Amino acid sequence: MSRRSVRGVTTLVTGATGKVGAAVTTAALAAGHEVRALARDPARAARILPARPGLEIVRGDVTDPGSLARAAAGCDLVINAMGVPEQWLADESLFERINVAGAENVVKAAAAAGVRRLVHTSTITVFDAAPGGGFDESDLAAEPKPSPYDRSKQRGEEAVLAAAAGTDLAVVIVNSATVYGPGPTTAASMEERMFAPAIRGLLPAVPSGGFGIVFTESLARGHLLAAERGRPGQRYIICDTHVTLDQLLREGVAVAGRGRRPLLTLPGPAATALAAAGEAVARVTRRPPPLARRQLDYLRWNARPDAGRAQRELGWQPTPLAEGLRATLRAAGWC
Repeated sequence: MSRRSVRGVTTLVTGATGKVGAAVTTAALAAGHEVRALARDPARAARILPARPGLEIVRGDVTDPGSLARAAAGCDLVINAMGVPEQWLADESLFERINVAGAENVVKAAAAAGVRRLVHTSTITVFDAAPGGGFDESDLAAEPKPSPYDRSKQRGEEAVLAAAAGTDLAVVIVNSATVYGPGPTTAASMEERMFAPAIRGLLPAVPSGGFGIVFTESLARGHLLAAERGRPGQRYIICDTHVTLDQLLREGVAVAGRGRRPLLTLPGPAATALAAAGEAVARVTRRPPPLARRQLDYLRWNARPDAGRAQRELGWQPTPLAEGLRATLRAAGWC
């Protein structure tokens, strides 16, 4: 899809009421797309998404193939930004139903509707690297990951590529780092789990480790560039930078001009015990724990994503951390 042809296309965005999908919807509208935003609850979507010309909110669900067929009809591009991003769920079957079967349904509907191109949102946890090491798109994991979420994203990619095989639908995969930024939040989001307690001075200690991170607007640009310039069948890591959790919260408190940075680093055994206890409580309350064991594993992995391919081939540029934090905290009313 050329630069010229991208403007004016009709684009279906799944997951449009999530943090990634809402950012993609906003960016696509600004780029001149006619956007169909798929939402299970159109009234809620209308409160979240920008009221701009060119936006049509359509009722649908990725577990309902009929609704996807109606939504995809007449579209040129599909950006599949939906997914269950949590590392802990009371009902783990949701990972398979949404991240795998739902993604396959989206691709089948797009192909049947004659859509030319589909961008699928995945994650950097489908790659392998030594703890603290670096990785790029060539380091795709050969074995299933231990986390149910990570396995579902691996299987989701496989299902997407298999469903598109033999069709005229070109698929490009975006492998996102950990997402932060303005937009819808949940109890499991970084804003609620980490930023809010730090700004309020209620986070005295954090585990060691770090991760790749990406600002919502930066990730949305990556999706549109992948639609425009990405090579079919290829994948692109979209990651602004790597940070330790302590570094991220220190900088967030500095940007906000208030709150208190974490004073202590939790020893490994203490962090493990805290995560296990939190999950035990979560099984009763059915609410995500403050720190799930798989999230702790991710922090300890502490691997450094290389987004060089996206910069070279797509012309994508990262957002500086201070700039992204300022926008995030301002939107939340914290600075």
